[in-house]
Amino acid sequence: MAPQRIQPQPGQESVWDYPRPPRLEPSSQHIQIRFNGVTIADTTAAYRVLETSHPPVYYLPPHDIARQYLMPVAGSSWCEWKGVAVYFSLAVGERRAEKVGWAYPKPSADFTAMAGYIAFYAAPMDSCQVDGEQVTPQPGDFYGGWITSAIVGPFKGEPGSWGW
Repeated sequence: MAPQRIQPQPGQESVWDYPRPPRLEPSSQHIQIRFNGVTIADTTAAYRVLETSHPPVYYLPPHDIARQYLMPVAGSSWCEWKGVAVYFSLAVGERRAEKVGWAYPKPSADFTAMAGYIAFYAAPMDSCQVDGEQVTPQPGDFYGGWITSAIVGPFKGEPGSWGW
């Protein structure tokens, strides 16, 4: 069944207006991530990847991430648009989250600006904020988009959306 696009209100974006293949754009929004009481990332120099039916995925510059809490993990995945992704687990004190971040060390030509930048799944974190607003993780456990009040769907990952 075809999804029914939600009409955005002023100041909102519809994920159905995002392109396919996806687009990379710089973002000056204030991004903050907290895990186990520690600020893991704090930046106004992220990139957003925008793809039809998906909320934005934010890629954060390594210099704005508390890298001492990240550990590279074995394995990789491949995206037809961005290339080969590597993964990171996160440990702060006794608390750990497995494969919670990912990056593209050598992305495809359209995404070279975000080489080495790291994206994070929102669900395992204590807090992921965009301009002070707590995000809602993209539905499902495969995609890493962040939903705010500025984004409307429906979103890929919701029940029945696999074939979109």
